[in-house]
Amino acid sequence: MKTKTVKDLMVPLSEYATVKTGATLYDVVVSLKKAQEEFDKTRYRHRAVLVLDDNNNIVGKVTQFDILRALEPKYDEMLSGTKKSFNLGFTRSFQKSMLEQLRLWDGPMEHICKKAMEKKVETFMYKPEDVEIIEETSTLSEAIHQLVIGSHQSLLVIDNKKVIGVLRLTDVFEAIAESVLSCELQ
Repeated sequence: MKTKTVKDLMVPLSEYATVKTGATLYDVVVSLKKAQEEFDKTRYRHRAVLVLDDNNNIVGKVTQFDILRALEPKYDEMLSGTKKSFNLGFTRSFQKSMLEQLRLWDGPMEHICKKAMEKKVETFMYKPEDVEIIEETSTLSEAIHQLVIGSHQSLLVIDNKKVIGVLRLTDVFEAIAESVLSCELQ
């Protein structure tokens, strides 16, 4: 594990989906779809968009989960302070009763376009924390540890304090899976 570095597996920032601050949810979806279509077809597709300020510094991140959550405003009331993911231990039947009782996703799906055009990225993005950043020279072992301990889907890769790429859990898993599958059975 110590031979590969984060730089060997990261997706360069130039190949990652991005939008500028002020973009709408619609813009985020367009950027993600475009990046998925243009990305190397032999690798897993992108699942997030980075938000850049006017100086091209990363100020936020939006996952597919964040996009879905942003389209139903009642989730903000229910999950105040929750960052990316949550597991509240609800059973499927309780989740279904919540959907009905709280009237989540109650409006017609046709209103999604209007919501997507009006909702600004700053209202639903989250600011990546220090624990989601890793140096390009870090070993794969360090990256795995950071991904697992933090339950992260990706890490921002830096060189001299500047983000140069994204290390995705899917790419790390693929490298590990290849190593496991290359083992000879005794």
